[in-house]
Amino acid sequence: MSSLKYWAWLSSLEGIGAKMKGDAIRQLGSAERVFFAREDELRRIPDIKQSEVRALCDKDLRMSNYILAKCQEIGCRLLTISDAEYPSRLRNIFDPPIVLYLRGTLPVIDEEPVVGIVGTRSCTPYGLRVAEDVGFGLAKRGLIVTTGMAKGVDTASALGALRGGGRVIGVLGGGIDVTYPRENAGLFEDVAVRGALISEYPPGTEPIGGHFPVRNRIISGISLGVAVIEAPLRSGALITASRALEQGRDVFSLPGNVDSSSSAGTNRLLQEGAIPILGAQDIAREYEALFPDKISVSAKNIPLDKNMEQRLVKAQLPDKRRRDSTKLEIDNGAGVVYIDHKKAAEALAEPDRSIYLAVADLSGAGGAYLDDIVARTEMPAGELLAALTMLELDGLVRDCGGGLFTTAQD
Repeated sequence: MSSLKYWAWLSSLEGIGAKMKGDAIRQLGSAERVFFAREDELRRIPDIKQSEVRALCDKDLRMSNYILAKCQEIGCRLLTISDAEYPSRLRNIFDPPIVLYLRGTLPVIDEEPVVGIVGTRSCTPYGLRVAEDVGFGLAKRGLIVTTGMAKGVDTASALGALRGGGRVIGVLGGGIDVTYPRENAGLFEDVAVRGALISEYPPGTEPIGGHFPVRNRIISGISLGVAVIEAPLRSGALITASRALEQGRDVFSLPGNVDSSSSAGTNRLLQEGAIPILGAQDIAREYEALFPDKISVSAKNIPLDKNMEQRLVKAQLPDKRRRDSTKLEIDNGAGVVYIDHKKAAEALAEPDRSIYLAVADLSGAGGAYLDDIVARTEMPAGELLAALTMLELDGLVRDCGGGLFTTAQD
């Protein structure tokens, strides 16, 4: 434990990046020797900046002691780059984190088919559905899913993998004890039980925006390949894809409608040579020969964890937007030629009732476009898409693609 305080010290220093921290360890031999190094010794580290020398001259261990005490309190441990358990797959990237803070059980990464799933937070119902399906399908075929645990594609893919009985590695952009987004608290616990949560940031670190592009290199670094499910042209998911290519990893991309801004990034990746996928089976085929004892292209019969169904609802819809627990039942037998949409809507709480009625009214013209539903309901597009997804999961609304929706009976 005594040497860990020097690792915690070095990991918490600001003003010096992961690569230079690693260079300092390689030059001087250990985190402890970096701590006790004189300024003239630090200056001899190749390419070190004066600002980085000043950062390394800060020998205050109070933060380090706090970090170790916090780790003990929350059941988190430190995995250093010098430990045998540290994945070689990650150690060999350009700028590996010198420390991983870990909750759960980290698989033996170098012996496992790990695949990253990334995508936009503001994804469409199509993106949510496919991300969940891909996560589920990979788990059923024996692969491990790693993702960033953010809203949208990250959440859906993690929940899909857990439902499929698989393991998930969540790579965080903040401290291991900071749940972001807050509504994913249950998901964080499930991942820690069934897999692992990891972060290079000490406990208590807030997940500020600049951390997420940095953590993306870890997602790709522990993976054989990264699948981009849905992403606009300016997206953190494309940063992950770029890092994956730099690290020599495969990049998979899911095609989307050519007129959909949410798929502009994935379609661009396909133009640039990414491997096209239509589902989890396409990813599994790429690695089946490398891991014949672990991967089956045909989905394995693993019992589903039904508790995950409720997790998906909670992760994607805030409490105040959650529907009453009574599910609407609509008789849609062969003899039914007319559905009373107003009567069907009575079983829904607001604002879902208004959304369903808007879709029903607009569907008479061949379908309801998202922009028209936004205008009718006066709801923000992001909230509206989340609600439409839940209505689709309940079998009330159908996503026809291209931003077009109808009621399930139309």
